[in-house]
Amino acid sequence: MSDVRVIIQRDSEREERTVTTGTTAADLFAGERSIIAARVAGELKDLSYVLADGEEVEGVEISSEDGLNILRHSTAHVMAQAVQELFPEAKLGIGPPVKDGFYYDFDVEKPFTPEDLKAVEKKMQEIQKRGQRFSRRVVTDEAAREELAAEPYKLELIGIKGSASTDDGADVEVGGGELTIYDNLDAKTGDLCWKDLCRGPHLPTTRNIPAFKLMRNAAAYWRGSEKNPMLQRIYGTAWPSKEELKAHLDFLVEAEKRDHRKLGSELDLFSIPEQIGSGLAVFHPKGGVIRRVMEDYSRRRHEEEGYEFVYTPHATKGKLFETSGHLDWYADGMYPPMQLDEGVDYYLKPMNCPMHNLIFDARGRSYRELPLRLFEFGTVYRYEKSGVVHGLTRARGFTQDDAHIYCTKEQMADELDKTLTFVLNLLRDYGLTDFYLELSTKDPEKFVGSDEVWEEATETLRQVAEKQGLPLVPDPGGAAFYGPKISVQTKDAIGRTWQMSTVQLDFNLPERFDLEYTGPDGSKQRPVMIHRALFGSIERFFAVLLEHYAGAFPAWLAPVQAIGIPIGDGHVEYLEKFATAAKKQGLRVDVDSSSDRMQKKIRNAQKQKVPFMVIAGDEDMAAGSVSFRYRDGSQENGIPFDEAIAKIAKVVEERSQV
Repeated sequence: MSDVRVIIQRDSEREERTVTTGTTAADLFAGERSIIAARVAGELKDLSYVLADGEEVEGVEISSEDGLNILRHSTAHVMAQAVQELFPEAKLGIGPPVKDGFYYDFDVEKPFTPEDLKAVEKKMQEIQKRGQRFSRRVVTDEAAREELAAEPYKLELIGIKGSASTDDGADVEVGGGELTIYDNLDAKTGDLCWKDLCRGPHLPTTRNIPAFKLMRNAAAYWRGSEKNPMLQRIYGTAWPSKEELKAHLDFLVEAEKRDHRKLGSELDLFSIPEQIGSGLAVFHPKGGVIRRVMEDYSRRRHEEEGYEFVYTPHATKGKLFETSGHLDWYADGMYPPMQLDEGVDYYLKPMNCPMHNLIFDARGRSYRELPLRLFEFGTVYRYEKSGVVHGLTRARGFTQDDAHIYCTKEQMADELDKTLTFVLNLLRDYGLTDFYLELSTKDPEKFVGSDEVWEEATETLRQVAEKQGLPLVPDPGGAAFYGPKISVQTKDAIGRTWQMSTVQLDFNLPERFDLEYTGPDGSKQRPVMIHRALFGSIERFFAVLLEHYAGAFPAWLAPVQAIGIPIGDGHVEYLEKFATAAKKQGLRVDVDSSSDRMQKKIRNAQKQKVPFMVIAGDEDMAAGSVSFRYRDGSQENGIPFDEAIAKIAKVVEERSQV
């Protein structure tokens, strides 16, 4: 038997090894139990893959990003097998891995119940213990259709082989150039137990699934389109160890407590009425206070940084979006046109930038005016599919804190540096402190402008990012077609990562709008354009802060900064005088004059997460003082009347937490 030469890649080290013909990746990594797949010449493969001469091979650890996806994808197969064993009439949809878990869609006569999910999970445990082998087969289109004739959704997927989208998960089944079926084979006899159309790769056996849990079920349209049948989706999670599974479940409990949709209702901050429509929120008075404070502070800081405020309408003629290219590149994300003015199409705006360009172009511009920084709290509308709309974090109508900076090429580096520094400092003012940066670079298949311009701009962004001293993560090919960008990623109080601000260079719109300024020599020159959204949207940032603080906002953002709690009815008037004096200092103070007992008033204030509970009784009135009770239950007694107001005002001014 002849030998073959393979190169084993481990981090930055390369080891050349000679093995016999027929050696598999499993043979190569025998004894390394944490390796569950292989990367061969950059492509993920099953461990059963037979190595060829000269191939570079890298083991895929189960705890790596690719390893977790493989683990969760394999667990989704086990779940689908369990469902079809328990519900033979169930038709298979799609079952991809997703962040922290997986799902699978099924066409069944009625929705799954909690009892059904328990039964499915029990059946999955049985399949896991059987140690069935995942075995890959390449099949022709005709053979796949014959084998899967009873699975109508799989037949549809076969028809889109090679062009499947990552958006709906279809790429995990037919995203490659060939069709493959994965068989689940009995560990002892090799008999077929179950099969599915799938690209893979998968774990070697079902025994390689260490820990999993089914989470919930929900309705979902086939491939995310409201035009398609409604299926039943089961979500689950899988982890490399039982300890990691438990930690994740504990995390979910905490995350559920912080869900902005839940807190928004409990704290009476906002709602999304069915009568208005999915993804379109209304802010209640308390939520309106928080939003106004957020916007007012942002507005003041922008004015200090030299931004000029503008206002633009919510709708425009379609011709504007033809000029900007949005109708070519973004039509699916826009609301349908409204035909007005004798057949002229009008659109709700999905972006503010085209209108800002018109403001720049409204008159001649000189180099002396640059950099010109235009800022707007601009409300935009984007048609998101109902399946992806999620509270305030993924909405259909929202307000961006949107800025567009027009500068000379010579000013670009300094302007980017100032912008990124401003963005990070402003986020810190709102209480976010744990950041890293992501640099999105050119997609070689989709970009405008020259390679030289892109390289120069990307290097400038890289230098600006590195100057901040924060971790910088590359995002190869992740840039929009019109320019590279820096994204600010932040972690909240429980370690979740949120994408916040973006600083985006644009080589496209100045050309499309023929924007010009007069240079020092009198020649017409093209400005550099920088897009910058600090919050992303007011609504989304509101949701992030709500979850970050679990509703317990720092006093400067809290809708009610202090609430007076009288020990008895005779103390109400005294606390109302306190509230009146505090309001003159610009503080937001209420008094609970209800007939409830004092302890219930305290509980109500705690539920509303009010920073300061101001308590007064006979001794306080006699001494001209009050007592503070804080959110954590601690108390500070005998604080003089004026000193108490000054203390609240100081905490608000310093934007500190109590």
